[in-house]
This record gives sequence, structure tokens and C-alpha cells, in this order.
Amino acid sequence: MLGTTPKNTYLYSRLLVGKARQLIVKARQKELIPYHLSPRQAVILTFIKSLGDKAYLSEIAKHTERNINTLSIQMTRLVNDGLVKKVRDTPKSNKVRFELTKKGSDIYKNIKEIKSAKVIMSALSEEERRQLISFLERVINKAQKYY
Repeated sequence: MLGTTPKNTYLYSRLLVGKARQLIVKARQKELIPYHLSPRQAVILTFIKSLGDKAYLSEIAKHTERNINTLSIQMTRLVNDGLVKKVRDTPKSNKVRFELTKKGSDIYKNIKEIKSAKVIMSALSEEERRQLISFLERVINKAQKYY
């Protein structure tokens, strides 16, 4: 069915977006197997690194668009795996931020280049990727009005 556009373009476009996402995630999962990380955990490590001293749970949740409770479970796993550590700016502070440990930094250096996604998206030219981004942003903006 791929390559032919059926009459119901609403349904088919939704199917294609889902299929593309599924295949990109599977490729990323395969790429992360040597590091024993999920794609979500890899994204969290990336945001902790990019946020630096502002890597608080609320900020990470905002950037990853994840619920704080769900993210908290992921953070606990990353802490238990020795990839991330909790840091309090002052001993009596209730506010906890997160930093990559040495092990986490080493893994981050290995995973920061998302090779599979770049290879997959190279099927499109730069202009086509920009158009795709524009189209998807419009769909996302419209969809956000429903929740």
C-alpha cells in the first residue's frame, strides 16, 4: 500500500506518520542496545547535558514534554544505573537538580550523534525537511487544541 495514496487521505496520512515514528524509534532502540538505554533515557541524558545547572525535574519535564511523575521514575532508574546524580545547591535546599555522572557523560558522548535518524531523514533534501517540519508543526498546533 505504500506508494499509492488511497481515497481516505486523513486516515492514510495518520497511518504514515505513525509508521514513520515507529520505524525511527525502532532504529534508535537498536542503536542504543550497546549502552543499555531506551530512546527516552537517551533524550533525558541529552537534556540534562544541555540544561546544565538548570537541569531540574520541572525543566527536564518541560523540554521533554513528559509528565513529572513519569519522568521521576525514569530519573530514579538513571540514578540507580549510575548515569545521573542528584545535586542540591545548598545542604538545606529542597530543590534537586540532576547532573551526568562520569559514566553518564561517557555514554552521552557516544550517543549524542543520532546516526539512525540522520540516515533515515537524509531521504529528504534540506528543503523537504524544512517543509516537513512546517507541516508537522501545523498538525501539532491543531492537535494540541484537543487536549
